[in-house]
Amino acid sequence: MKDGRLKQSLFTLEPQYREKVWGGRRLRAEGEPVGESWVAFEGSRVRGGASDGRTVAELASEYGAELLGASVASRHGTRFPLLVKLLDCADWLSVQVHPDDAQAERMVGPGETGKSEAWHFLEAGEGAQIIAGVKPGTTASELEAAIREGRVQEVARRLEVRAGETLYIPAGTLHALGPGLLLYEVQQASDTTYRVYDWGRPAGAGRELHVEQAVAVTDPEKNPALTPPPSSKGSAAPLIRCPFFDLDLLRTDGGPFSGDTGGQTPHVVTSITGSVNVSSKGESVKLGLYETVLVAGAAGAYEVSPVGGDAAVLIASPPSK
Repeated sequence: MKDGRLKQSLFTLEPQYREKVWGGRRLRAEGEPVGESWVAFEGSRVRGGASDGRTVAELASEYGAELLGASVASRHGTRFPLLVKLLDCADWLSVQVHPDDAQAERMVGPGETGKSEAWHFLEAGEGAQIIAGVKPGTTASELEAAIREGRVQEVARRLEVRAGETLYIPAGTLHALGPGLLLYEVQQASDTTYRVYDWGRPAGAGRELHVEQAVAVTDPEKNPALTPPPSSKGSAAPLIRCPFFDLDLLRTDGGPFSGDTGGQTPHVVTSITGSVNVSSKGESVKLGLYETVLVAGAAGAYEVSPVGGDAAVLIASPPSK
């Protein structure tokens, strides 16, 4: 590390589960259905090593650019700017929308960020659908009326999705996930959500609608397109490049893959198929299915190697510039 204060390069992160009315049992078999597993965010706790039990936020506050990388620290200070989740959808999620950075500052408060996000579909049942944007030709006034009158599903644009596809959802996009989907989500470090329509569920228990906010931020021109699965193996294929995060898919071909933070940005490595070993600077951690390791920004070079057969990981990072 740059000055030797941070004692680790690799930080295995404990998942934090969120029970949801729409959740399933693929992320956790016991207990109530789980909709979300938060695998990397400021509140994530480290498992093992010299930083065992500490949160990412605590480490970022203490070590700054050593954990976050020089470029990310210069832009975000000591704030870890990503939130990475896994979602298991047994039912429709609410139809919702998120503000952009300027809208969040104005509508939520100073220092708040917007929420652009991306989905990578791990499993998709036959005919599984999402909502992403509105039907072609829908005007702003027609969209506003549909939101206010509780009939936004009439103008919502539905897409059928398949495993391996990816979708970038910029702030302002009307969207919802449907049943039969297991997916990976990376987003800005904000959970500001304006619920537009909730399929007739009771509005209590924190599931109220946000009609005025939704009218203010939903953009009928935001109609993103699905990206097909990449065909390459043995190298990191770019899935998303946007101002807020990069997302790459690595499907191993039996040999090791060399990654590099460049000292500029942390890498969040999540196993989505099989198991892998991640190693850097004499450290090594094994990731089982859906487990995550944070590679410190100052770590530089690291290696991902499959364990016992082919494997795949997703690598999320804040942009280095």
